[in-house]
Amino acid sequence: MVRLARRRGVGRAAPLLALRAARAGVSRVRRAVERVVDRSPRSVFLRALVTQPARVGAICASSPQLAARMAAWVDPAAPGLVVELGGGTGVITAALLARGVAPQRLVVIEQSPALARHLAQRFPQVRVVQGDAAELALLRAAPDWPRADDGAPLPVCCIVSGLPLLSIPPEVRQRILHAGAQVLAPGGRLLQFTYALRGSSPWQTAGLVSGGRERVLANLPPARIDVLERLGGG
Repeated sequence: MVRLARRRGVGRAAPLLALRAARAGVSRVRRAVERVVDRSPRSVFLRALVTQPARVGAICASSPQLAARMAAWVDPAAPGLVVELGGGTGVITAALLARGVAPQRLVVIEQSPALARHLAQRFPQVRVVQGDAAELALLRAAPDWPRADDGAPLPVCCIVSGLPLLSIPPEVRQRILHAGAQVLAPGGRLLQFTYALRGSSPWQTAGLVSGGRERVLANLPPARIDVLERLGGG
């Protein structure tokens, strides 16, 4: 009887041990998947969109095709800085670097702390500033802004904006438009993509003039790139 009881106990323990082993295996797989997802730029974007929708605004990250077309309008040899507004996950940042913009000439402004940390880790040689694009003039005056040998802030020759201007409250949008137009050097260029395929650019209300536009259908949804310029001497 004792021997039989022991055998029955062993028989009951075997399935229990197998179940525990299976659960442990599932947990290991889940942790591995979560690590992969956490490292995905799109995952960072989605988490920021859910937790801070007002700061992110866009319904999806820009496509590489849109980013490449934005970067194609940038002259990598032009003197001064290229400033990106709303770096997001870094799709446009990567395109600008691939275009030939030197990392030390690129400044990325991102309001979301999570996305700013992601950008700093992904592009360690690029200056990533966690801040508000509406405060661009103050950010440019900060001590950590790239400066010339004489200590003056380097001029901004180009602004590349991924900000969802049309979904930003009007009063905040006007502050952003004014700040960008104020910081852009005379003769400088500003690029803005929008999902509104018709109508003028909001940047024109800040005194910038249209220098062209391009539609990019290989994006979800299709987008339009507005090319704007600040006339010299202003």
